[in-house]
Amino acid sequence: MRTPESWPAQPEAALCWLTTRLAEARRSGQPGGFDRPLPGRVLREAAVLVPLVWHPQGPTVLLTRRTDALPTHAGQVSFPGGKIDPTDDGPVAAALRETREEIGLAEDCVQVAGEMAPYVTLTGFRITPVVGLLLPPLALSAEPGEVADIFEVALDHVVDLAAYRQHVYEREGVTGHYYSLPHARHFIWGATAAMLRQLAAVLHAPQASS
Repeated sequence: MRTPESWPAQPEAALCWLTTRLAEARRSGQPGGFDRPLPGRVLREAAVLVPLVWHPQGPTVLLTRRTDALPTHAGQVSFPGGKIDPTDDGPVAAALRETREEIGLAEDCVQVAGEMAPYVTLTGFRITPVVGLLLPPLALSAEPGEVADIFEVALDHVVDLAAYRQHVYEREGVTGHYYSLPHARHFIWGATAAMLRQLAAVLHAPQASS
C-alpha cells in the first residue's frame, strides 16, 4: 500500500496511478455508498467532480461551500457537480460542465482519472463521483449565486480513515448514520464526507499484483 508520504511526485505518474487504482476498485466491485432515501423519493442521476490538485508540496482535494441562499443543501460543503442533464454525454460530461459553471474551471484543465462507484443520498440522488487531476496554478471564479467559498484539504488528511467521525441521524422516520471529516474552517459532512472516505478506501486498497 502506498503511504501518504509517497504520493507520485510527477503529475503524469500520479494520473497513471490514480487511473489504475480506480480501475482496480471497479473491477473488484468495491462498493460505493448508500443512504436509504427518504420515503417517496425517486432516484435522480447526478455527478460530481472530485478534483485532486497536484501541488509539488503535496496533493489536495478541492471543495466548495454552497451559498446560504440556495433552496437545497444551503451552506454545505460539496464537490462541484449536479444533476445529469439529458444533453450531457454521461457522468463525466455532467461533472465537468457543472464544475465549469460553478467555479469557472474549463473542461480541458481536468485530466479525468476515472469514476468511483455511485453514492445514493438520503435526498434521492444517485451520484457518480468523477476523479480528476488538476495542475496548479488554477484560475477559478466562483459563481456567486451558488458558491460561497472554494478551498482545499490536504489529501494526506482525506485518506486518514481514523480522522472520520460517525454520527446518527433521524429524519422523516428514517434512522441512519453519516460521516464528518474535521476541518479548521468548514464542517465537512454527509455525502461529501462519505465520498471522501470512499476515495480514501480506494487509495488504501491493496494493489493487485502484476
